[in-house]
Amino acid sequence: MDRIEQLETALSIACASVDGLQVDGPRRLTGPGLLWDRPGAIIDLFITEPGPDPAEIVELWGAQARRVLDALGWQDEQWTTRAFHGGVNLAISAPMDQLYSAIFAAQTAWHFCAASLAGQPAADFEPLIADVKGVMAQEANPALIALIAAARDHGVDILCDDDDISVGHGKGSKVWPVDTLPVPEDVDWASVHDLPIAFITGTNGKTTTTRLCAAIARAAGKVAGLTSTDFVRVGDEILDRGDYSGPGGARMLLRDPRLEVACLEVARGGILRRGLPTRQARVAVVTNVANDHLGQYGVNTVPELAQAKFSVHRTLADDGVLVLNADDPFVVAEAQNTQATIWWVSLDPKAPQIQAAQAQATPCAYQAGDGALVFFDGQCEQTITHVKDVPITMDGAARYNVSNVLQALCASLAMGLPQQSIVAGLAAFRPDPKDNPGRCNEFSYQGARVFVDFAHNPHSIAAVCEAVSALPAKRRFITLSHAGDRSDQDIHDVTLTALRFQPDTLIAVEMESYLRGRTVGEIPRLIHKTALEAGMQSAQIQFAPSHLASVKMVLDQLRPGDLALLLVLSERDAVFKLLEEQGQARA
Repeated sequence: MDRIEQLETALSIACASVDGLQVDGPRRLTGPGLLWDRPGAIIDLFITEPGPDPAEIVELWGAQARRVLDALGWQDEQWTTRAFHGGVNLAISAPMDQLYSAIFAAQTAWHFCAASLAGQPAADFEPLIADVKGVMAQEANPALIALIAAARDHGVDILCDDDDISVGHGKGSKVWPVDTLPVPEDVDWASVHDLPIAFITGTNGKTTTTRLCAAIARAAGKVAGLTSTDFVRVGDEILDRGDYSGPGGARMLLRDPRLEVACLEVARGGILRRGLPTRQARVAVVTNVANDHLGQYGVNTVPELAQAKFSVHRTLADDGVLVLNADDPFVVAEAQNTQATIWWVSLDPKAPQIQAAQAQATPCAYQAGDGALVFFDGQCEQTITHVKDVPITMDGAARYNVSNVLQALCASLAMGLPQQSIVAGLAAFRPDPKDNPGRCNEFSYQGARVFVDFAHNPHSIAAVCEAVSALPAKRRFITLSHAGDRSDQDIHDVTLTALRFQPDTLIAVEMESYLRGRTVGEIPRLIHKTALEAGMQSAQIQFAPSHLASVKMVLDQLRPGDLALLLVLSERDAVFKLLEEQGQARA
């Protein structure tokens, strides 16, 4: 059994069951997140009716958490709570070398809370504290605490995980195994430095914006790296494929010795599970907030999701910038709760946030009426480029991509990249499977136009449909599917949104690998039912057993002048291969 496994299983702290209360297992917080910017541990409580009063839980937690923290000698550590509809998050902070111990400390505090709520006797306090102190002694790493203090004194970032510790970023980083750390005096601090970092989050558009920022940095002659839901890449080399939108991917990238500029896609899951990895970002971006992936970790509503996304403001250096979308009402509302310096972007030069920024001499960016993309630097306006010179905007028809471009433009300027590189990077970035796979990639096939997109929620599907619907077509085809863990209402809403494309033919697609508790055929039947209720005829609706099969069905029916929108959620590589073999990717 290795050291981490020993720490994870060192204690078993039993807690009373409380009627009307479900308790999720505690987890470590390794960096800034939804609740605060401290490392520590968190417990999620979910209350059913009838259940305990959340205010009573918070009062008990405060008293017991403080009691435990003080008994452990953590007088400088804090406790906090967050109430949400149907529950409460309970958290304590802890030293960075004591995060497994923090889990047991949180469980100990909850033991006494649960006993009080259930009206049951609690265990003796001192023996429980002694047990936690025993784990603390095993976990303690004084060398790590000394290195953290030294990095702070030298004004550089430090990244920590179970295996490695690093100071600085990329070309300016040094990395050591966690169990062989140097004393601060032996570190060559003159060679250690941080790099420009951008954190990009949002419900939709974050991957494209991340890729745009990396393309701009590359056009500036920098070795650019990015993390995403697809892979981690430095320069032209993909370090690993998979969903790396969490802190693990960020640390992998930020420790690469070739790296000069970092563009980090940040997803909701990573923020909520572990937190964010750094507090020294030059810029953070929130593209938008919409209904997607609700119901986890106490994030049940879109405003609560906005709170989670806005956690990125806690990663900013003292002079960092938060780039926000003024066209998104949830972003605008949540912006009231941050003290960060905000650069607004909008598709409307008369948006209130743009006009206020100009009046206050604060930088902002917008699309002018003629399609010019304008940046106001706090003193004067300057046209940076034009939508006709940025291929992914489809001459401005893809309004969501215009917004992404404005956000990338601001993020790049905040990172100190030159204007000419922004213009060049945006002009060279193509909406194809190489530069932006799965984001409105266009192919030609026998005189028809075929678009492939990975859009999967109403917000993203509506944006893609709006852009593609503006194109002329003799007939329109669309493929549609959904994962089985979404509700009937979600499937209904997505189907209605897709019908804005006004398809002549809709193909409902089965995804057997995404049934997630549904029966085979259930989701296509729900799509079919919704389409009929919306006015489509049964003859217009077809069924396919897979995405690849649906693409073949569409290709067999296409004629010159037709238009197809393929919303592909699985078998993506096979679909791209088929289209590249059968058709031709368009620039």
